[in-house]
Order: sequence, then structure tokens, then C-alpha cells
Amino acid sequence: MDVAGSSPVIPAIFFACIMERILQHFLGYISLERGLSRNSTEAYNSDLIDFIDFLKQNSIHGFPSVSRDDILDYLCFCKEKEMESSTIARRLVAIKVFFRYLAQERIIRADITDVMDSPKLWRILPEFVTPEEVDALLAAFPASGKDPLLFRNRCILEVMYACGLRVSETADLTVSNLNFDENVLRTCGKGTKERIVPMGRTAVSLLKRYLEQVRPLLMKKGNETALFLSIRGRQLDRVRIWGVVKEAAQIANIHKNIHPHTLRHSFASHLLENGADLRVIQEMLGHADISTTQIYTHVDQRRLIAVHKQFHPRA
Repeated sequence: MDVAGSSPVIPAIFFACIMERILQHFLGYISLERGLSRNSTEAYNSDLIDFIDFLKQNSIHGFPSVSRDDILDYLCFCKEKEMESSTIARRLVAIKVFFRYLAQERIIRADITDVMDSPKLWRILPEFVTPEEVDALLAAFPASGKDPLLFRNRCILEVMYACGLRVSETADLTVSNLNFDENVLRTCGKGTKERIVPMGRTAVSLLKRYLEQVRPLLMKKGNETALFLSIRGRQLDRVRIWGVVKEAAQIANIHKNIHPHTLRHSFASHLLENGADLRVIQEMLGHADISTTQIYTHVDQRRLIAVHKQFHPRA
């Protein structure tokens, strides 16, 4: 079953069939040759089907084309769906076993998962970007053009970064969640816990223009509540918003592994670097435990040195 050199010109639908056929071969292998139970085989099947669906949605139409960043993107996507860390770790184990099989069968040239450590991986997934890189991301979709989808995309990025929203929270926003009198928005996070977050001047300005000039062009009868709409007037889902962030990173020529959680992580990091109290950041992120907030923050080493020099008597 050597397809490591498969031609990229094969249509996506045929690649999808090949991927599914390879998965069935793998399930037979772990069941018959490895002696896994029916429940274990079904668990592998469920986890890997979800992974393959993610690859298809992101236009990755063959296992030889999958990179480590693609796998990290998938794990981040699982985290954005608010899966437990144990579930994410289990899915990585399934992917690692699967890719070991793919390499063994020469379906791929090398096992790209062999250096991926599962137990604590989910804790280091958020990538950090600088304020300058955030500016470049936002500038990927100009706010001055006439294309309603590009303007919508700019609004999505502005809101996610200005408010530190999860991708699911962004997708679920409704017009009624916005309060322009106080310049705040209301969102419902993990465990249906509601919180209020300031929007910031730039986000407020863009959202007002979006609501007045752009959203009416996208809105169809029957969907008058969702804030961010597709070209067909439907509520954007998490996968499409994920794609917006990825497209912005590509246009901005940023080579880091950028995903929606990057903006949330950077929101917290930039607040902390500019002197915001960690407890305030915890409240804006909607974390129940302060230790969770610490995972998403990154303190610039230069700031630490400057603070030490300023306040330590023997600095």
C-alpha cells in the first residue's frame, strides 16, 4: 500500500476515499494483528474519523501532506471545542499509533509524530505573537475595502483579540450580546458561565460599521440573531472562523503556528506585559482557577529584568 509518492493532482474526493480506506485497513490491523478489543477499536475509529474530518475541512487531502503543525492545529481545535485534556491526550495517542502504522506501511515517508509528547502537550499549545504581529494579522483584511466578507473577517479578528474570546464564543455571538452604551459584550463560556468583557475603541468602531453597512448585505430571512454571518446568511461555525485566522496568518506571512487560541493567549499576554493584574485577566478570560490563567500568559523576559532592576535592592 505504498502511496508516499502520490500525485497531488488527484481530485480531493478520491483522496478522501483513499484516506477512509487506509483507516479501515488500520482498524483491521489493530483488531486482528494487535488483538485490540472491539471497544478500543471503536474508540480509535471515532477519534481518527474526527481527525480526518478536520484534515478535509482544512483542504489536506492525503496523509503524506500532513505536517506536525497540522496535528497541533487539530489538537488546538479540540481544545477550542473545550474537550478535557485527557481526551485530547487520548486523541494524540490514537494519531501517534496511526502514523506509526502509516510509516510502517510506507504510506508516509516518516513518522512525524515520533517526537510529540502527549501527557503535557495541551499545556504548551498556545502560541504567542507580538503586538506587531497582531497588527500584521489584522491588516491582512483591510477595513477600508468594499468586500463585505473581508470586512467581516477583520471584525472577527478585532473582536477575538480585543476581548480574548474563544473561537466557540466568537461563533456564538449574537447582536444582542453587544452593548454599545457601555462598550462591552456579553459572552457565555465554559459551563455556560456568563461574563462581560470590554470591547475597545477599534473593535467598537468596526462593529458599528459592520452592523450598519455589511451585515445587512449578508443577512437572509430567518437568521436575525447571529452576529457573524456567512455569504449564505448562516451563522459562521468554528471551523470557518479557524480558517479566517489561518488565512490572515498566511497573508501576513507569519510563520508561527497561528490559530484562534493564539489571539486569546496574546490578549492575556499583552495585558500582563502592560501591567494588568492577573486576577483581572482571569475574570476577562472567564477562568475559574487562577492557575489556568497562568497557562495562557507569557511575561516578556525584558520586562522581568526591568522590574527586577527597578525594585530589587541589590539589582
